[in-house]
Amino acid sequence: MKTLAAVCLVLALMPAVMTGGEALDTRTFVLLPVKNDPTVSFRIWFKVGSQNDPKGKEGLAQITGMMLADGSTKHNSYAAIKEHLYPLAAGYMASVGTEMTVINGRVHNDNLAAYYPLFMDAILAPAFLQEDLDRIKSQALNMLETTLRYASDEELGKAVLYNDVFAGTPYGHIVAGTVQGVRSITLDDVKSFYATHYTRENVVPGIGGGYGPELPARIAADLGGLPSGAPAAVPAPEPRPIEGLHVTIVDKDAPATAISMGFPMHLLRGTREWYALAIANSWLGEHRNQSSHLYQVIRERRGLNYGDYSYIENFPHGGSLQMPPQNASRRAQLFEMWIRPVPLETGQFALRAALREFKHLVDNGMTEGDFHLTRRFLRNYVLHYAPTTMGRLGYALDDRFYGIAGSHLELFRKMMGEITLEEVNAAIRKHWQYGNMQIAVITKNAEAFQQALVSGTPSPITYKNAKPESVLREDKEIEVFPVPVKKENVRVVKVTGVLEQ
Repeated sequence: MKTLAAVCLVLALMPAVMTGGEALDTRTFVLLPVKNDPTVSFRIWFKVGSQNDPKGKEGLAQITGMMLADGSTKHNSYAAIKEHLYPLAAGYMASVGTEMTVINGRVHNDNLAAYYPLFMDAILAPAFLQEDLDRIKSQALNMLETTLRYASDEELGKAVLYNDVFAGTPYGHIVAGTVQGVRSITLDDVKSFYATHYTRENVVPGIGGGYGPELPARIAADLGGLPSGAPAAVPAPEPRPIEGLHVTIVDKDAPATAISMGFPMHLLRGTREWYALAIANSWLGEHRNQSSHLYQVIRERRGLNYGDYSYIENFPHGGSLQMPPQNASRRAQLFEMWIRPVPLETGQFALRAALREFKHLVDNGMTEGDFHLTRRFLRNYVLHYAPTTMGRLGYALDDRFYGIAGSHLELFRKMMGEITLEEVNAAIRKHWQYGNMQIAVITKNAEAFQQALVSGTPSPITYKNAKPESVLREDKEIEVFPVPVKKENVRVVKVTGVLEQ
């Protein structure tokens, strides 16, 4: 087995991957040394994302990131890279978000010397071959035209909500882009985007694990080979105010009804108010937590779906994640309730049930018992957010993005010992409301859903099995709960046109 010292010596003696630039200042790096970790984690953050997509080229940031992570380099074909990485039990990938693109990878120290040139080559020497672009565009179009439209109603609902809330801003399209945007992307577009945004001034390297002292200096020298340039800053998005309840119904031959709803929020992690609201949000709808309130009301008592959750931060890939994602940081957030698909005949009822519970929380705040229970839960639960060095490194980069001195994860636990019930309820009153909201619905017979919604027709529910009298009494209130939607605020679209341009 190679020793760490031997690996460091090999790295030190190897020629730089690319020369010609000025070495980066390692004081700008995010470093997370873990002495006894036998692996090294890399997260190379470029300050670029879908907000930087040119108009008409929506999806370009995503495509460019994929060209680095899933394309050939000037020294190896895509197939050869896979062959080289396989025996190393390692790989690398690109995580592209609204404002962050992170090229990340992890390798055992024994294989660091062989892995490092491949990893750095992907960033510094992409080949930008037409065959790679054709393959990656095909995958992207398949995601937009097939997977999102026809294989994942809940992800489609979240995409429609996101685009509606941030319409007209740089956030106004999902990271994957649009069908027409992706189709229009050329190799010259990718090369130009890379040259503009993948620069020395636009990168923050992150390293974690059991690396030696030579590695940061080596990365600083190699990334100094990036072109120089400071891309034009993108102003923070200013989403238009939402007045009343606005609904987009996607008409699709679907077996169930998926619902997402929310509104923009100007509250970022790191502030005391954020941690106070996190307590309320966790009680209401902690992601994939069976004890949260929405889950209990809609899923547990009535068995309508798989889960019902709420968020105070953007939560991409919620269908595949248990814990919050790293490196999805943004300067503008949204509050969202995600009602996973319910039977078609219960769509109106589920919408009313969720809005009723949210209104009750906003109007009345948390109770003392729920507050103490949820605060204790979160103090321990946050320990599971990042159990690995790679995960903690991701949070460390996010700390840099949000300007958090120290650690968000540590601050989270600390705040759970300090935040009071009064602070939580004050944060609820300040940042949450239920009268102005964007709602996205994916369902069959959209016109009938629209008519029932606008008319306020009661939506009674029936069950195959007997329910407690307390549930049946509550159902009577839910089925007539007012959802004041004006006809002019409802938009019905065909699924074939969603995410098109």
